[in-house]
Amino acid sequence: MKMPILESSLFGRLRPEKGSQAGLAAIAFPLVVLALVVLWGLAAVPAAYAEVPNAVPPKGSYDGEIVPQPIEFPHDIHTKINKINCMYCHTYARRSKVAGIPPTSKCMGCHTVIATDRARIKKLTSYWEKGKPPVWKKVHDVPDFVHFTHEKHLKRFVFDNKGMEVENVYEVCAFCHGDMTQRTVAHKVKPLNMGFCVRCHKANGGPSDCWKCHK
Repeated sequence: MKMPILESSLFGRLRPEKGSQAGLAAIAFPLVVLALVVLWGLAAVPAAYAEVPNAVPPKGSYDGEIVPQPIEFPHDIHTKINKINCMYCHTYARRSKVAGIPPTSKCMGCHTVIATDRARIKKLTSYWEKGKPPVWKKVHDVPDFVHFTHEKHLKRFVFDNKGMEVENVYEVCAFCHGDMTQRTVAHKVKPLNMGFCVRCHKANGGPSDCWKCHK
């Protein structure tokens, strides 16, 4: 007795008949469907993690509050559209613990001539003319007893990482800061707690000595 459900299913309807072209098609069609599903799944992998070789992105997410900033700085325009390297503005990241905030003079190096009619730039220019920098509020922070250094992490995942292109450094930044190519102002989207760091160290061969991170 045949099961009606099986007969009406995709594979039931296309059950091959030996020696017929329809039979071969019945075998090939599900395989093509399966291949398309696999390819779709691969395409769905977040682009922010697609270009970092020899690395396992840390798992974990966090729904941080929106921190009001003096100017709604558009990370997406600078990184995604204008292709500006994260380290151009956060220039200390490759040589110190902190990433740093660029001085207003660096912003004005471009914005004395670019987008001067935009509200954000007018506000920035106002700060510049008054000789006062915008008071940016910190979004990503760790407790004082945690010794985190941008320099060593960039060395591991970018500069000493064979096959990693420096222009794709935003992919590494996304490990802890989320995909900044898709956002304007930053807000915390990763937990940045001990479990998050330990999982990353275990997955990527980082040190497990307590004193490496706690001073």
